Amino acid sequence: MTPRNDAAPSILLRGGRLIDPSQGLDETGDLLITGGVVEAHGRLGEVRRDGAAQPEIVDVRGRVVSPGFIDVHCHLREPGREEVETIATGSRAAAVGGFTAVCAMPNTDPVTDNQAAVGFIIRQAQRAGGAKVYPIGAISMGQQGQTLAEFGEMVGAGAVAVSDDGRPVASAQLMRTALEYARTFGIPVADHCEDPTLALGGAMNEGVMSARLGLRGIPAEAEEIMAIRDILLARLTGGHIHLCHMSTKGSVELIRWGKERGINVTAEVCPHHLSLTEAAVEGYDTNAKMNPPLRTAADVAALQEAVKDGTIDVIATDHAPHHYDEKEREFADAPNGIVGLETALAVNLTWLVHGGSIGLPLLIERMSCAPARLFHLPGGTLRAGSPADVTVFDPDASWTVDPAKFRSKGRNSPYAGQTLRGTVAMTLVDGRVIHRA
Repeated sequence: MTPRNDAAPSILLRGGRLIDPSQGLDETGDLLITGGVVEAHGRLGEVRRDGAAQPEIVDVRGRVVSPGFIDVHCHLREPGREEVETIATGSRAAAVGGFTAVCAMPNTDPVTDNQAAVGFIIRQAQRAGGAKVYPIGAISMGQQGQTLAEFGEMVGAGAVAVSDDGRPVASAQLMRTALEYARTFGIPVADHCEDPTLALGGAMNEGVMSARLGLRGIPAEAEEIMAIRDILLARLTGGHIHLCHMSTKGSVELIRWGKERGINVTAEVCPHHLSLTEAAVEGYDTNAKMNPPLRTAADVAALQEAVKDGTIDVIATDHAPHHYDEKEREFADAPNGIVGLETALAVNLTWLVHGGSIGLPLLIERMSCAPARLFHLPGGTLRAGSPADVTVFDPDASWTVDPAKFRSKGRNSPYAGQTLRGTVAMTLVDGRVIHRA
């Protein structure tokens, strides 16, 4: 049970479609929030409080009310690259996208590899007043892949996982030790699966299109070799390996193999890998350059099926803002990454739900309930007594993506100019409205 904050406002969300996979809930009704926690849901009728302020009534008919979305993989760039993004701008962008919490990757400058750096991120997030921010600490000092960071101190300061994302952990021995050490703290090790020798110099998926465009490719095997190595090390150690931003059909098959054998492996996929193929690189569009790269239609289909059958546990954004000038370079020289916090819901709705692959409850499970459960975070449920981290959205409303209107400082989106379906009406964190359309 979450302690009530009596200073928080009381809100009654009236007449929405309440969807909470953590309770098997899918019904039309009301959600009452009091003191920053969920008090009740159902057909509540008139709510009167003797001698106390009456709840604000918000009509949400025709909209979905769900546990707040949680992004377990984003890059907020602070400290070190505040001209690109800050914790404040990133957490506000998250709120606009319906995210009530995000996990910040450690590839900052300096790297988040100690308790002071973890504490800084938490303090900055509290000042920002947007979505909650949970730091992820580095696996190795400076993300250099040589010496293990001090997991215990970082977890004690508030880190919820460890990762060297942006760089693969090349040493199998270091990854083995990381999994053993992380197991004692009950946290996942999130790995960027990439064999650096196979991927070296690559700019897009290796195949016919890379050959035609004259760009060096990254083969699917660069990801898959590291994925199976990590799965085997998780089997050896009993640690929890979380595979970041999966992009290939082969990776899906390997994760399925591991899960069938009871290995503690979980995995995420990003909206862009569920919706776009390497064809988006046509014309050398650097906003379609990312790592792992966009793959083939067969890979997209396999990833969508993996979201449906549970092989892929989580949909995460890998939000990675870059300055305009950086993305204006030659394709091979441009940095990898796209922004995703403000488009994730609409992309997932457009391609997965409206595309007929999955239903709304399963999408909410992958974007809210599973992230909370696997990373041991508050939220991910509308149960009475839980934190009132809530997202209200219209799954059918259409809008055209205009990066100039993003709350993020980043504008690097491959969806610019596209019409998507799904808008966020309201985002609440601990019962406090942090975004209202």
